[in-house]
Amino acid sequence: MSVKVRIPTPLQRITGGKEEVSTEAGKVVDIVQDLERQFPGIAERISEGGKIRRFVNVYVNEEDIRFLQAENTLVKDGDEVSIVPAIAGGRQ
Repeated sequence: MSVKVRIPTPLQRITGGKEEVSTEAGKVVDIVQDLERQFPGIAERISEGGKIRRFVNVYVNEEDIRFLQAENTLVKDGDEVSIVPAIAGGRQ
C-alpha cells in the first residue's frame, strides 16, 4: 500500500499532468524527498531547507500539518496528502 498525494494545478507540469501521485509512507519531509526523486524540481517549489514554504499548505487526511508535527508529521499507508498553494487576496 502507499500514500496518495494530490498535486495542485500549478505543479502538475512537473508531474507530467498527474493530479495524483503515489509515494511511500513516512514523515512529510520524507515524502517531499521521494516526490523530488520521482519528479525533479518539485521539492524546491514546496519546501526549502527541509521546511515547507510559508505559502504552501500541506494536509494529511484533511488536517493541516502546522497543527500536527509540521514536516515531521507521520503519514501512514492509505493516508492522503494534499499540497495546496496559499492564495492571497484582498481589496483593491
